Amino acid sequence: MPGSAVRMPLLFVGHGSPMNALEANIYTRTWAALAARMPRPRAILCLSAHFAGEDSRVVAADSPRTIHDFYGFPRALHEASYPAPGSPELARRVQALLPQARPTQDWGLDHGAWSVLMRMYPAADIPVVQLSLELSLTGAQQMALGTQLRPLREEGVLILGSGNVVHNLRLINGAATVPYPWAQAFDTAVHDAVMAGDSKTLANYMALPGAGLAVPTTEHFVPLLYVLGATHPDEKAEAFNRAYVLGSLSMTGYLIGA
Repeated sequence: MPGSAVRMPLLFVGHGSPMNALEANIYTRTWAALAARMPRPRAILCLSAHFAGEDSRVVAADSPRTIHDFYGFPRALHEASYPAPGSPELARRVQALLPQARPTQDWGLDHGAWSVLMRMYPAADIPVVQLSLELSLTGAQQMALGTQLRPLREEGVLILGSGNVVHNLRLINGAATVPYPWAQAFDTAVHDAVMAGDSKTLANYMALPGAGLAVPTTEHFVPLLYVLGATHPDEKAEAFNRAYVLGSLSMTGYLIGA
């Protein structure tokens, strides 16, 4: 994207339930406060847990559709819309940085993107592009892709990762008031590594305590690796929303380079 801008920070959000799109709570208020703190982005590149596969695809639509990729929630959520414009220009820029990224019109904005953005930028007036996660790669390779995307930050693009550090839907407990010990152990180990800038440990996250249950599938964790890859060596991370829901989901997020 032409022109210069202030370097944008990086953001990883634990998005949790799609209902956060409609609910005012501690998590959504924090997302809104973060948006108010950061420079206004020229565009947003979103890496969502819900757009993932064996290759890289970048959404090149002028008007990406709102995807309701869930079931069993209230009608109001299924009718929610986030009509942000797309940016074929940004999609082409992503392709220039990641030549393996194929343009696609067969996606839009899934709830990993719009449930967060509705709270951060409710006017839906900032262009948003989604890039799929390459789940076939190692953690180190996924971080390397984030490094390739780093120049976007100097062009006013907010790189937003949306997932959950701990995400095990099979073990959710509606009565839980504290996290499972394995969930807290993994979340804490990741937090300590992020704060220390320990990329090697984070790239090998499945070796951390509790990883087998905290990350039964990788798609919710991988957005964090892309975000960390786009970090400059001297930048510091700030954790927010360090809390757990249903025992087996972590809401922890990270703001980097603010």
